[in-house]
Parts: sequence; structure tokens; C-alpha cells
Amino acid sequence: MEAFLQRIASRLGRDVRTSVERPQWKHAPQHQVFQGYSQDELLDVLKKQCARIHTTLVETTIAELHDAIEHVVAAHGGGPIVVANDKRYEQFGLSSFLKREDVHVWNAALGRENIEAAERANIGITFSDITLAESGTVVLLNNRDQGRTISFLPKTYVAIIPRSTIVPRMTQAARTIRERGHVPSCINFITGPSNSADIEMNLVVGVHGPVKATYIVITDR
Repeated sequence: MEAFLQRIASRLGRDVRTSVERPQWKHAPQHQVFQGYSQDELLDVLKKQCARIHTTLVETTIAELHDAIEHVVAAHGGGPIVVANDKRYEQFGLSSFLKREDVHVWNAALGRENIEAAERANIGITFSDITLAESGTVVLLNNRDQGRTISFLPKTYVAIIPRSTIVPRMTQAARTIRERGHVPSCINFITGPSNSADIEMNLVVGVHGPVKATYIVITDR
């Protein structure tokens, strides 16, 4: 590949670049949006944005999280439910919830059976890895134990959001992902339920994904 690029560069009278120097911008307003906001202040921003994107936001604590999820599930008509194989369910005291008969826990060894379970599911639940206050967006760093169809195929999507994951906007999310070093092959940015206004600027919800979305924010984490 290097020889191929060098041959092209030579014919163009150029040298092959081995690195790219990051530009130093004089102004960086993207870092000033909600700068200095506390987690509580960012949560207030998220609440207001959720009202604009047709998303229900529920606040709870770790101690009350299980009951809050059960209430949200019941409000959306119950199961079937599909969830990721995520250690955070156990860490947040949700092991008993995963034992419900109508819950399918993603299992990489089952292959396509997971996707079929997501197709049948009424509700898909994941934890948010990063949450953007400005746009009301949850960021999912998907992996073999958390397929993207969990948040895409069910009729309703539920995101569990530890307050500590809330950042001002995309600027901070991009920096956080870069600092992790290893970037997942699939990163989903989800902003409420599926919707589109492509046809005559008329908003239609549920065009290519969940019709409803609920964010459950854990306020003491």
C-alpha cells in the first residue's frame, strides 16, 4: 500500500504524508456550551430536551431502580423484553429483574436467535454509556454482548442513565470515546423514539425504530 501511494504521489509531484498535524483553532466555542454546569444542572437541561423529543424521563435512585423499571415496563404493556448481557444489571441490583420469564438476555453464542428475540420484543433495555444533555441523546458502545437491535427492533426503547454519564454535548462524548483508546465497531447515538419529517415537514414518530422511548435517570450515581 505504501509503495502504491508513493507512486501516485510521485506522479502528482507530492510527498506521501506519514502523519496529520491537528490544527490549532483560534476559537473553540463547542467547549463553552454548558461549560461549568454541575451534574444536576445538566440533568435539568436533559429534562427540557426530552420534552422536545417526545421522550419520557423518570428519575429514581439505585434503591428504587428495580421498582421504577417494573413500573415503566408495565406502563408500556409488559414484555417480551430484550436486554444486554451487561454486568451493570447486577451492579445496580437488577439480577432478579433478569429472571423474569419474559426477559431475553443477549447471548452471543445464540447468534441470530438474539435478533429474533429483539424482533418479538415489546421493550428493549440498555444502559447509556454517555448521555448528551443538549440533544437528549444516549450513546451506546455496542459489543458482542449488546447487539444494536436491542435498541432498534422493539416497539419501545428504555435507557437506564446513571447521572454520572451525562455530559454537555457531542464535543465531550467524542473526547470521551477517543480517550478510551479502543473504539467499538458499532456506536449508536439514540435521540428519543424514531421519527422523521422528510415528507412535507410533517413529523411522524416510529418510522424506522421504536415508537416510544423512556429514559430512567439514576440520580444518586
